[in-house]
Amino acid sequence: MSRTVHLTKGGIMHPKVRYKDIDIVSCFGVGLMHVLAVFGFWYFSVSGFIICIALAFLTGWIGITLCYHRLLTHGSFKTYPWCKYVLAIMGTFAYQGGPIKWVGIHRLHHKHADEELDPHTPNHGFSWSHMLWVLLRDPDEIDPRDAAKDLSRDLGLVIIDKLCYFPQIFLAAALYGIGYWIGGNDLGLSWVFWGIGVRTSVMYHATWFVNSACHTWGYRNFDTRDRSTNLWWVAWLSAGEGWHNNHHHQQRSASHGMRWYEFDPTYRMIQLLGICGLAWNIVEPQPPED
Repeated sequence: MSRTVHLTKGGIMHPKVRYKDIDIVSCFGVGLMHVLAVFGFWYFSVSGFIICIALAFLTGWIGITLCYHRLLTHGSFKTYPWCKYVLAIMGTFAYQGGPIKWVGIHRLHHKHADEELDPHTPNHGFSWSHMLWVLLRDPDEIDPRDAAKDLSRDLGLVIIDKLCYFPQIFLAAALYGIGYWIGGNDLGLSWVFWGIGVRTSVMYHATWFVNSACHTWGYRNFDTRDRSTNLWWVAWLSAGEGWHNNHHHQQRSASHGMRWYEFDPTYRMIQLLGICGLAWNIVEPQPPED
């Protein structure tokens, strides 16, 4: 691999990174979102906050959690092609990349969970699993898209994947333009900082905590071969993704919550799609034996 692993004095495994491994585009994008989020504190508005919450629900909980993860990665339910494409486009607004590579990375995580080829195992350190891995290029010998070849045969998803960064740019321009038209420059900036910066940064960390915190702290319902755990506050941030040990045990289950107190909002949304006739073949969970 282009990034080898070595031991530090503390015995923690860390990837040995060379300058050419750094992904400048990813560093710029992630850094820009956090800078915009900081400016949001100087341009707070109630409407900006509401836009932030609404877009977090649409792009993070539905676009990433429901679509990218449970539908495209694990096939937890089936839906119409047009509905799949609409949901995937919503995922691109989260600025976490296109659906094909996202799915490929996550499938590699499950295939090599907490092993050397796991893209973001905390075996390399908490900071690595949480964020640092995002800022580097993929190793030369590994192409995450190879793990999502089924999606690469779907022309609609291929187009969405190639154009994945344009929706966020369009949204930023629309938020500023409409905000400026309603309330002037300050409101336009507020909508951008909260609707883009704060919302995207919060969703970043909600997603990353599943990789880091849910392989570090928490409890386990199942004896899996990896370090996956269930963590309530990550489940709250990520619409149920924090019941991660359950998910590693039953990867295709539409619900990650297996006990009565493990509430999973995404599963409820999938059930709602089913009631509306937009989801079928929903994979039901098998709760642990007490």
